[in-house]
Amino acid sequence: MLHLRLRVPSGQTDEVVDLLAADPTVTNLVVVPHGFRKPEGCLVLADVARENATAVVGRLRDLELHRHGSISIDEVGTLLSHAADEAERVAPGAPDDGVVWVSVEQRLRDDSRLSWAFVAFMTLATLIAGAGRILDQPILIVGAMVVGPEFVPVAAICFALARPRPSLLPRALLALGAGFGIAVALATALWSVAYAAGGFTRTQAGTGELTDFIVSPDAWSFVVAVLAGIAGTLSLTTAKSGPLVGVFISVTTIPAVGTVAVCLACGIWGEAASALLQLGINLVGILLAGTLTLLVQRLVWSRVAAGSRGRVLPR
Repeated sequence: MLHLRLRVPSGQTDEVVDLLAADPTVTNLVVVPHGFRKPEGCLVLADVARENATAVVGRLRDLELHRHGSISIDEVGTLLSHAADEAERVAPGAPDDGVVWVSVEQRLRDDSRLSWAFVAFMTLATLIAGAGRILDQPILIVGAMVVGPEFVPVAAICFALARPRPSLLPRALLALGAGFGIAVALATALWSVAYAAGGFTRTQAGTGELTDFIVSPDAWSFVVAVLAGIAGTLSLTTAKSGPLVGVFISVTTIPAVGTVAVCLACGIWGEAASALLQLGINLVGILLAGTLTLLVQRLVWSRVAAGSRGRVLPR
């Protein structure tokens, strides 16, 4: 179940309450007249089955409630209620599979913003990956994959293409391009200083039996990227977020960027090009798989909703 907290203008209270009360997937409806003071409005609380939340929020947005009032959506951790169980039973589909499109979009908009924190994590991940390549330590490569924040802007690009949401595309592209560019520039500068000071040799930077996969792109790179893109998209859009960490350590994006910085620092141009190709293959695979996954989810949930008492979920 998801919890709705609404600020409703006084003139719309009856209309909003009637809408929620008529929906069998909504329960625990509470109305507090004049519950808001700044800005003023009526406080309306309700729990809604996750599978039908997009439809309910869509109707509230049709009433322009997001402009004249406010709509807040929160996850419900534990809810012991027969009424809630009944609301879940009549909702279309399974709770874990339900996609709340407005929540996904808001999360992607917030997390794909270019910020100091985003650049810092991208740069740190790139440096860790570079160290992993120099030392030929896969554990460092895995650590860099987990630290890297690049999957969210990639997912935002997929969302922008699939929904479609053109306004989301420039922000996501800026975060991804600038993030990679700044991280490579900073990491290359630091590795250049370390290389000049004798911190590592050209041989160390260009060889490594355990990490050579980074500079050896092949068909499997694309296959793994596609599978990871599907898994990552499902993790972002459904109630199953656990597999997302597995996605981070499946694709060779940050390791490739880290290797590019190391190779540029000591002039290994061939391996820098191979790492760039690896990066490109992984990004294309994730973008293709993520976009198609979102399109399939949109189609499936539209059909599920259309066959369920005339309710239409994602519009």
